[in-house]
Amino acid sequence: MLKCNYGDFMEYKITTNSEEETIELAQNIESEKFPNMIICLQGDLGSGKTVFTKAFAASMGIEDNITSPTFTIIKEYDSDIKLFHMDVYRLNEVKEDIGISEYFNKKGVCIIEWSDLIEDILPKNRLDIKINIIDENTRIFKIIPHGTKYEDLCERVL
Repeated sequence: MLKCNYGDFMEYKITTNSEEETIELAQNIESEKFPNMIICLQGDLGSGKTVFTKAFAASMGIEDNITSPTFTIIKEYDSDIKLFHMDVYRLNEVKEDIGISEYFNKKGVCIIEWSDLIEDILPKNRLDIKINIIDENTRIFKIIPHGTKYEDLCERVL
């Protein structure tokens, strides 16, 4: 793990060399979940956004089959706190607010795939995770906490 300070924000870089290591990263972050947590995932197709979300959900005790909600935009899962799994890829051309921001204050955890497409409505405090594909098994996770809660989370689990 590499930790870099860029003045106004910190960035953590973690390299995973297998799907199992990506799952472990998601489990570590889930262990520190809190109501109104926002996790913003960015990365190309096949980078591991849904793998991360499945592992996070499984750590929450969610037994449902987690799939990317590309066409439904948002799927809700029950646990001790709700999980709101969003895939906003199809919203690239949609410019009106379809109510996504309402989920940020529903006391659940929001995991948003393709979050860079709705950056203008994302809350200031959140956890950005950018996933870069290196090869078939290797990924670099750039984790950027925005806000004290997320900075503290990163210090505890990364």
